[in-house]
Formats: sequence, structure tokens, C-alpha cells
Amino acid sequence: MTLNTIAIQNLLRRKGKAMLILVGLVLGIGTVITVISFSDAVTGDINHKLEKYGANILIVPRTENLSLSYGGIQMGGISFDMQELRETDLEAVKHIKNYRNIAAMGPMALGAVRVNDRPVMLAGVDFEEARILKPWWKMEGRQPEANAILAGAEAARVLNIAVGDTLEIAGNAVPVSGLLKPTGSQDDQLLFVTLPTAQALLGMPGQVSMVEVAALCTACPIEEMVQQISDALPGAKVMAIQQVVKGRMETLAQFKKLSFGVSVIIILIGSLVVLVTMTGSVRERKAEIGVFRAIGFRQRHVMRIILMEATLISIGAGVVGYLASMGATRLALMLFADNPHVVVPWNMALAAGALGMSLVVGVTASIYPALTAARMDPNDALRAL
Repeated sequence: MTLNTIAIQNLLRRKGKAMLILVGLVLGIGTVITVISFSDAVTGDINHKLEKYGANILIVPRTENLSLSYGGIQMGGISFDMQELRETDLEAVKHIKNYRNIAAMGPMALGAVRVNDRPVMLAGVDFEEARILKPWWKMEGRQPEANAILAGAEAARVLNIAVGDTLEIAGNAVPVSGLLKPTGSQDDQLLFVTLPTAQALLGMPGQVSMVEVAALCTACPIEEMVQQISDALPGAKVMAIQQVVKGRMETLAQFKKLSFGVSVIIILIGSLVVLVTMTGSVRERKAEIGVFRAIGFRQRHVMRIILMEATLISIGAGVVGYLASMGATRLALMLFADNPHVVVPWNMALAAGALGMSLVVGVTASIYPALTAARMDPNDALRAL
């Protein structure tokens, strides 16, 4: 009879104790894996939603400015050495290292025009890119094609225009194909047309006033993206919209900190369950251990039997804990997540982590009981018979 066989038979004879340790480890490991899986799933979902907030990088022509102020009195400012930003320049951005992290890049041409004797801002945009950059847009009518207008809610109210009207801009008759519903942003004040139409009406052939960029930067620092675009466009000033970026990163960081904090507490509780149960089991088996020592078992043999029992239970707890955590994660998403249809894939790396964590916790917590059993005096143990 081998030591491993003795360990297995001990587990079969003491099913209650073995089951208690198994349940303790399954609860601990399963909860930790559930927290991590839930955190990853919700983090991915949150990140996906946050990307819908629109642009987080802004590209504008580089301009040198001198502010004219003294003693708190503002006298305006002077702009000089103003660079032009052209559509063709944007091709350089496609060659930066993290170009795949760019979800959308929308050039805009901006300029003031007069409509019904009122000054109003005209914006030329790429409406296909705007679907990603401005996902909050809702419109009445249809998306404008060439030589048509999409009017912001406030601009439409002030100018008293409706879908189907025709506006005269720079001597050109431009029909209104749609009205933008209120957004609560500066978009409500503008008239939108396609980029080529705006460039023609404003006399800006091939030029853009600014470029909005939506960067997917969960895997790269936003500062790196800004620097790479700056290097590709030396004549432009590239800025990160810090409110969006900082809010996104802080939300994800706080969520992960909470999940890891909960995980540490649960691991400690699981370790205590194993330690207490294994210690109690060793005390109950004092006579059995005395027999083993009397017939020639050395201290290392006794330790190996105890640790083998812990290893077998830990392996089972790791497997059961991972399977249970997948079900618990799906249930938690259904109850607490905004999107109950978030996919939770089977993650072999996480499964291996669950098994390794279970082994570390189970075996480590069993070392003290194993040492106690190995150091037991055979004479004292035999008196327990």
C-alpha cells in the first residue's frame, strides 16, 4: 500500500471532513474567479459603452498666439505663423504605430455664413465617421447628401426652418434634408453639410479646420497616441480631451481595485477554513498517526499523507470552483449588469489560475497541520487508542 493510496482511503473514510474542506475552497476560489470574471466582463462592457462617448483626441492647426493682457485687463490677442491643415496630411496618421486603436477620425471644415441675414456657423463633416464620433445624434428627416443641410435644433429654431426648406448660402440654394434633435452641446447651434460641400461654400478647398478622433486606448496610454499623431502631423496641435480619458480610466481602475480587494479577503477566509478543518482532522487521527509512526513511518511520510489529501481536495476544488464561477458570473451579469447579454467566454488561463490558486491555498494552509502530525510523539498518540 502506497502513501497515495493511504491518502485516498483516508478521504473516502472521512467524507464529511473532506467535503467541508472542498466546500470551503470551492466557495473561496469560485468567488474569486467570479469576481475576476465579472470584473473583466463588466470592464469590457463599460469600456465599449465609454467608447460611444465620442471623440477623445482633437487635432487643430498649429498657431502661435500672444495674449495681450496686463493687470487683469484683456486687450485681445495676436495670432501669427498659422499653419494650414489639409485632408491629404491626415494620410500620415494611418501609418502611426497604434493606428488600429483609432475607431474613427472625422475632419471638419468650419466657417461663418449668413442665412436669412443672420450669422450662423457652418460645419462640414464626414457623416459616416460621425456615426461613431457622435452616437448621440438623433435626427428628423434624413442624413444629408451632397449640397444638403442638417440643421441643429437651436439653429433651426432661431432661423425658423423645417425639413424641405431651401436656404441660400453664398449664392447657392441648399435644401434642408434633416433636423438634429436637441443634444445639449454646441452641435445644436450649427448647420451641418458634407465636408466637400462646406469646403466649396467656405472657399476652403482641401482644407480642414479640425479633426476629431475616437481612440480605443484601453491597451495603450492616451499620451502615446497623442505623441504619435503629433509626430505624424508636425503642423498640427494634438490634444487629448482629458475629461473623457480621465473619467474612463478612473472608472475602470476603481472597479478593478474593488474586485481585487474583495478577492484578497475571500482567499484569507478560505485559507482559514482549510487550516481549521485540517487541524481538527489531525487531532482526531492522533491514534492512527501513532500507529503509522510505530510501524516505521517517518515524519516526512506522515507529512506527505496529509499534504497529498490537501492536494487532491484542492485539485477538485479548483475544477469545481471554476465551473461554478462561470455559472455565477452569468447569473450576476443577468442581475446586476446593464447589459445581461455580455458574453463570458471560457478562459483556459483563468481556469489554470483557479487550479493553481486552489493548490496554493489548500496546500499552504495544510502545512501547519501536517507539521503538527509529523512531530506528534508516537507514545502519546498510541495512548489515544
